[in-house]
Order: sequence, then structure tokens, then C-alpha cells
Amino acid sequence: MRPIITAFKASPDRGRGLARDMAVRWALEEVGLAYDVRLMTFDALKSPEHRALQPFGQIPTFEADDVAIFESGAIVLHVADQRPGLLPADAAARARAIAWMFAAVSTVEPPIIERSMASLLERDQPWFAARQALLDQRVQVRLADLSARLADGLWLDGAFSVGDLMMVAVLRRLNGSGVLEAHPAVEAYVARAEARPAFQRAFAAQRSVFEASERAVS
Repeated sequence: MRPIITAFKASPDRGRGLARDMAVRWALEEVGLAYDVRLMTFDALKSPEHRALQPFGQIPTFEADDVAIFESGAIVLHVADQRPGLLPADAAARARAIAWMFAAVSTVEPPIIERSMASLLERDQPWFAARQALLDQRVQVRLADLSARLADGLWLDGAFSVGDLMMVAVLRRLNGSGVLEAHPAVEAYVARAEARPAFQRAFAAQRSVFEASERAVS
């Protein structure tokens, strides 16, 4: 069975490639696995049929043969297991690549998301400036750590892997914020990943959905 993933029919990211199906599309492109997409409205996300696949009513999900899973990180890891290209053959290097996946979603992403949500929802509050300074500092600490790690290499641990894919998917949330510019090694790392042909194909595929939704309402 050809894999089917779910994605927003009208993504709130406005075509910037930030919705969480992007990492899954990218992984599928990296390993050369063709896939289909089931586009979901916000109402459809709450349907019993979708909640049977994704209990929280979110995207993405992944279905292929007897596998039906959710959560972008879990899907990316499953895809990486299917074909060579994203997980090292060496067991120790493989374990480190997976550790970097967890670092991306558990250590680096939380302060980035918190900063973004504060900027979006709390800007009019009298305490916003002080809180934003604290959130900026937390993000800067993580970026400084990544800069140190990247000082001697193109990727986090040898060749490009699922760890890099998930890390860059997280870091891209800072694009346009001015934050990455303070860390040239991290900024260059994101740019290298975005230049990969597989990323470009995944981005174009997701962007085409946004453009179609825009045409539909114009």
C-alpha cells in the first residue's frame, strides 16, 4: 500500500512550510518513497474517523499496509526505518541520530514554541517585554549550544540524518524572526538543509496546497 499522510487543506502557516506534515513529506522525499496526501479541513480533524487515527485531532497521520501512526517525529522515524538514507547503519551512530531527534522536539522546540506563542498572544500585556526577554534568552542558550556542536561539521553527527531533519524542522520556526542571525553556524546549517533537493520537493508540494486553497477563496 502506498503511504497516505494527512495535511491541512488550508494551513495556518500561510505556505511557509511550518505545518507538521512538512517533516514527514521531507523524510519521504529523502528516502525516495512515493506517497499520497489526504487533505483535512479543521472540521474533519475532529471527526470520529480521524480521531481513530489521531486521538488529539491533529495532523499528520501516516497509513501504510498494517501501520497507522501519528506524531510527526514517530512518523519520520518509521519512514527512516523503511529505506536507507536517514539512519546510519552503525548501531551507535543510529542511536545518536535518534537522540538528536528527541533533542529537537524535547529540548530545542519548547522554548521556540513558547516564544512564538507569547509574541502572538501576549504582545498587548504590560508584562510582555520582560517575559519576551526571558524567552529570548532561553532560545539563545539553545542556539549557542547548537553553534558549538556545529563548529566542526556540516551536520550534527557525521552525515545528514533524521536528527538533522527534525532539528531543522524545529529551527525553521525562527525564520524571519532575526534570532538565527546571531548564530551564523546555525543559520548556515538551516540554509544547507533547506538547499537539499528532498527539502525543496517537500516544500513545493506543501506550498502547492496553500496556493490551491488561496485560489479557491479568491
